[in-house]
Amino acid sequence: MKTHVRALVVGGGAVGTSIAYHLGKAGWDTMLLERDELTAGSTWHAAGLLPYFNMSYATSHIHDYSIRYYKTLEEETGLDAGFFVVGNLRMAQTDARMDEYRLYASTAETVGIPYEWMTPDQISERWPLVNTEDLKGAIFHPTDGYINPADVTQAMAKGARQHGVTIERRWQVDGYRWTGSEWIVSVTKMVEKGGNLVPSDETAEITAEHVVTATGNHAQRTAKLLGIKIPAIPVEHQYIVTEPDPALVEYRSAGNPQHPVLRDADAKWYVREERGGWILGPYELNAPARFEYGVPDSFRADLFPLDLERIEEEYMSMIHRIPSSETVGLKDDYNGPICYTPDGNPLLGPAPGLRNMWLAEGFSFGITAAGGAGHYLAQVMTEGEAEIDMASLDPRRYGDWMTTEYAARKNEEAYEHVYILHHPDEERPACRPLRTAPCYDRMAARGAQFGVVNGWERPNYFGGIDFDDHGARSFRRGGWWQYASAEAKAIRENVGMIDASAFTKHTVKGPGAAAFLDWFTCNRLPKTGRINLTYALTSAGTVRTEYTIVRLAEDSFYLVSAGAWSAYDGDFLRKAVEDKEAEFGRIDVQDVTTQWGVFALAGPKARDVLKSLVRDAEPETVLSNKRFPWLSMRNIELGMVPVMALRVAYTGELGWELHHPMEMQNHLFDKLVEAGAEHGLTLVGARAQNWLRQEKSYRAFGNELGRDATPLEAGLDRFVDLSKDFHGKAAMEEKGIRSTCVTLLIDGPDDADPWGREALYAGEERVGRLTSGGWSAAFDKSIGMGYVHPDHAAPGTKLKVRMLGELFDAEVTEDSPYDPKNETIRKDG
Repeated sequence: MKTHVRALVVGGGAVGTSIAYHLGKAGWDTMLLERDELTAGSTWHAAGLLPYFNMSYATSHIHDYSIRYYKTLEEETGLDAGFFVVGNLRMAQTDARMDEYRLYASTAETVGIPYEWMTPDQISERWPLVNTEDLKGAIFHPTDGYINPADVTQAMAKGARQHGVTIERRWQVDGYRWTGSEWIVSVTKMVEKGGNLVPSDETAEITAEHVVTATGNHAQRTAKLLGIKIPAIPVEHQYIVTEPDPALVEYRSAGNPQHPVLRDADAKWYVREERGGWILGPYELNAPARFEYGVPDSFRADLFPLDLERIEEEYMSMIHRIPSSETVGLKDDYNGPICYTPDGNPLLGPAPGLRNMWLAEGFSFGITAAGGAGHYLAQVMTEGEAEIDMASLDPRRYGDWMTTEYAARKNEEAYEHVYILHHPDEERPACRPLRTAPCYDRMAARGAQFGVVNGWERPNYFGGIDFDDHGARSFRRGGWWQYASAEAKAIRENVGMIDASAFTKHTVKGPGAAAFLDWFTCNRLPKTGRINLTYALTSAGTVRTEYTIVRLAEDSFYLVSAGAWSAYDGDFLRKAVEDKEAEFGRIDVQDVTTQWGVFALAGPKARDVLKSLVRDAEPETVLSNKRFPWLSMRNIELGMVPVMALRVAYTGELGWELHHPMEMQNHLFDKLVEAGAEHGLTLVGARAQNWLRQEKSYRAFGNELGRDATPLEAGLDRFVDLSKDFHGKAAMEEKGIRSTCVTLLIDGPDDADPWGREALYAGEERVGRLTSGGWSAAFDKSIGMGYVHPDHAAPGTKLKVRMLGELFDAEVTEDSPYDPKNETIRKDG
C-alpha cells in the first residue's frame, strides 16, 4: 500500500469513488480507502434513481453532470453502468404542484435540462396502467431514469484505476494529524471475524497533502476524529419490491418500453419497474434518524426491520395510481440508512477550521449527485474554484451552535419534506425557535412571522399568518404578500425598523490589520470613522464575501457581512490572516456576532425618530450631514444605550444601522418604538427589505454575488480599486466580462412575482437568468435582478422572463432605478 499520496479519499461508495475518479483524471496522485467493500454503505441498497428535479441552481448542475457522465462510462471503461434511460414522470394532483413544476422548469432551462409537459390524457395514452383521473398534469424528463448503484460505482472505480488511482479495501481510518503542511492518516487493516468486520494488528500511516472524507453513514465518527461538527446523520428509508404484476408483464410482452420512473409527489412516493414488478419508495412521516453518535461496529451492509404500518398510506396510494398492483404480493423489502443534512443538501467543500481537509458528506441522493459532486469538488481542489458557485453546499454553512439533537431532528424533517411542496418562501418548523435575539418576544407580540437565518429567528413580515399555516405560502403571492408590500411602502413613505441582529460581525485589530485588509479586499480602506463597501475575492477572482468595513481606529476595523454565512466568512477570514500574519504583522480576529444587536431604521422620518432619543449637547445637529455624513460611523447615545451608529441603509432610504450591546436590546427596542409612535413607525421584515434593495440594485451575497462571478461582472466597478494590489486581482482581470448583472422591471402576471430562479430570453434565445425577484413598491410592478450576456445588458433592452410556464415582458433598467442619484439616502436635516 502507498504511504504518500497527493490526495486520499476516505470512503468507497458512489460519491467517494467519483471523487477519486475525477481527481485521478485531473492528474493528481490519488488513493481511495474503503473500510469494507466498495458500495458496502448506503450505495448497495440505494434504489438508483436519477431525478433531475431540484430547486437549487448549483445542485441542478451537479445532477445534470452526473446523468451525462454516467452515459460515458461504458465507452471509457468497458463496464456497463446499468443505466436505464427510461425517463422520469413527475405527476401533480393539484394546481399548486403544477406551479412548483413550472418554477422548477424555469430553473432547469437556465441549466439546459430538457423537459416536457404532459396532460393526464397524454399520460394515460402512453402508459395505460397509470390511473390519471385525479391528476392535473406532469413534467417529464426524457433523458434520465435509473441506474444500478453497484454497477456504476464499479465502473467509476475502474475508470479511476485507469487514471492512476489506487483503491485499497478493508482499511479503516483511526486518526488524522495535521503537520502544518500535510496530513498523517492512521489506518488499521480490517478482517472478517464471525461475520463482523474487526480491526487487526496491522496498522500503517499514510501521508497525504489533501484528504477527502466521503464516509456516508459514518460521518459522525469522522467528525469526532477531526474534532469538528458534521450535521450528516442517517434517516431510515424503506422501499419494497413486488412480485411480477401480470398486467405489467403483458404490457411489456406486447413490445412496449419500460415505464418511466413514476413520481406522485402529492402521494409522497416514487415507483419504477423491477423485473416485471414494481419498486415503491415512500418518503413518509416519522421516519427516524439513526446512528446519531456513530454506526455500531456490528453494522455492515445491514438493514433495519421494515415498518409497513408507517408506509401504509403510501402503499395504498400506489394501488390507487397503478390499480393492477393491488393483487401483487411483496417480494423484497429494504429499510436502510440514508444520510441527510438539515436542509437536505450535501456538505461538499472545505472542512471548517482545517487545512486541505475536504468533506463530501450527507448525500441523501448520493447516486444522482455522485458524478457531479466528484467533478465540481475536484475543480475546487485542483483549480481553486469550480465553474459554478458551490457556497450553497459548503460545509461551513452551519456553525458551532449546531448540535447532534438539532441535526437529527432537522434531518428527519428534511426526509419527510422530500415531496412536500417546496415553496420558495417555505419556513420549516422543526427545532424552532432556537437562536433568538432578546427582542424576539416583543416582535412576536407585534405579529412577527419568523424565518430562520443561520439558526437565528428573523422576522420575515409582521402579520396575522403563522409560518405553520400553509395558506401563507404559495408559488404566487402568498398570504404574507399584503403585509410585506405595506411594509415596503412604509419605508419609502414614512419610517420602518428592521431587526438585523443576525448580521455576521467580526473585529480585525492589530499592527497588521490595515495592511492585511488592504490586500484582502478590493476597495480602498475607509478613513477612521468612515465606512466602505468592499469584497474579498477568491483566488479565481470571483466574489467570496461582501463586507461593510467600518474603520474604528488606525489599526482597528469592524466588519459586517451576511447573517447566513457566519462560519463560512469567519473560517475564510481566519485562514487568510494565518497565511499573511507573518508578512503584515500581528492581527487579531474576533467573531462578535452575538455581542452586537442591530436595528436598521430607515425612511424619510428616520432622523425625526432618532432626534427625540439622542443624548448630545446639540441634538438638533448631531444627525445632520455635516456632523454625521452618509457612509460614516458615530458613537452616540440613544436613551441609556451606547450605540455604534452607521449611516447606511440597505433599503436605499435615509437611515442608520444602530449597532448596540445585545444585552441592552430590549431597552433600545422599547425606546425606538415609543419615539416612533408619533411618526408612524412600522416594524418591517426581511421580505420587504429584499424588495427594497432590488429597487436600488443592491447586490445580495448568495444571489447576485458568489464564486461564479467577478465584482466587475456584478457591476461593482466603483467598489474596486484597480490602482492597488489585492488578492484575486489578476484572475479577476483575466476573466474579463463573461456576463453582466442587471436590474429589470417586469410586467408579470397579476398574482405572482419572480423568485429569482427564472430564465431570461431575447426572442427565442436564452440569454441569462434571474438571481433575485420580487415586487417594487416604487414602480408598482415586479422587479428582478440577474445576469445576462453583455450584449443584452444596456438599459432599455427588452427581454422576456419565464414565469409560471409563460414568457412575460421585462426591461433592463439603469442601476438603482429608484433614486438613481442617491438624493434620498443623503438627505440632510
